[in-house]
Amino acid sequence: RQFNRPIEATLIGVDRDTDLAVVKIDRKNLPYLEFGDSDQLKQGQVVLALGNPLGLDNSVSLGVVSAVARQIKPDDPMVYVQTDAPINPGNSGGPLVDADGRVVGIDTFILTQSGGSEGIGFAIPSNIAREVYAQLKTQGHVHRAQLGLSGQTITPAMAEGLDLETDHGVIVSDVADSGAAAHAGIKPDDIIVGIGGKRIATVHQLQADVFRVKPGTKVTVSIQRGSERMDLPVVTEEEKGGELDQLADLVDPVKNVVSQLGIVGLDITPQVLKLMPELRRPSGVVVAARQSSAPFSGPPLEVGDVIYAVNRRVVNNVEQLEQMVSQLKPGAPAVLLVERDGTLIYVALEFD
Repeated sequence: RQFNRPIEATLIGVDRDTDLAVVKIDRKNLPYLEFGDSDQLKQGQVVLALGNPLGLDNSVSLGVVSAVARQIKPDDPMVYVQTDAPINPGNSGGPLVDADGRVVGIDTFILTQSGGSEGIGFAIPSNIAREVYAQLKTQGHVHRAQLGLSGQTITPAMAEGLDLETDHGVIVSDVADSGAAAHAGIKPDDIIVGIGGKRIATVHQLQADVFRVKPGTKVTVSIQRGSERMDLPVVTEEEKGGELDQLADLVDPVKNVVSQLGIVGLDITPQVLKLMPELRRPSGVVVAARQSSAPFSGPPLEVGDVIYAVNRRVVNNVEQLEQMVSQLKPGAPAVLLVERDGTLIYVALEFD
């Protein structure tokens, strides 16, 4: 019970893609759970979700692994452990553990039509979390790999129309000049059928596997070129991050968290303007990161949003924004003037 109180921590780094952060607590002999190997999870395996759902601390729920590597969005390489263990607001960031108490996932979000758990919850696999932790701890930022190519999943129509030798895998549609794939000898129309000894059937599988590899790692890519099969060593290159990825590097862990909105915000500084030169106004707050579950009802804020006003009151910086929203009473509406993708919109929120 000695830890049932706030403890000061230092924010080491934030990873927007996985919604994970690393914080440092200046204490010794703290209790901890060990990571398990999420690659060894099996469908139907028993797991437990720990957390504070709806403010009920030290809660445990029981379920099974519904899917070991669920990809939610076709254009997002991130995969999740799917479970039917009840997960509700307040579980996010809590561990998903196996029967031996090892952390095999970090609870992050649910799919629901009612607002509560409907048995479709998702956790970040522990092996991904462990890699993100290692990079944030040593570098403060996560560097991700790419192969330097574009590909598409082979469909039956594509296989027939292109007279391909196989009906599965990823056909390479383009190769970046001087990229990792080009250096390895991969060419357009090659078919990727495996990576690291693992069979590849879809472009989503390929993206998910590369997502977990560090830049500069040598991986074996198995391809089919006509009737010939070959294994090519490819040294992955670093993915070129966009301006939204670079915003995380500018975060000040002391003053940038706006807990009432569930975001990490940035003042519009000359550094921010270099990354976002087309902003409509010279002052406001840029959303650099956000929590997976926010403490309000209404549409979520998105990374890259710029908040210019709250209930018609102009917002110039993070400190001012935090003061404005902290003065709102529970149930009171807050209408934010937000720039999103170059367009000004209103976002109406109601605090729980």
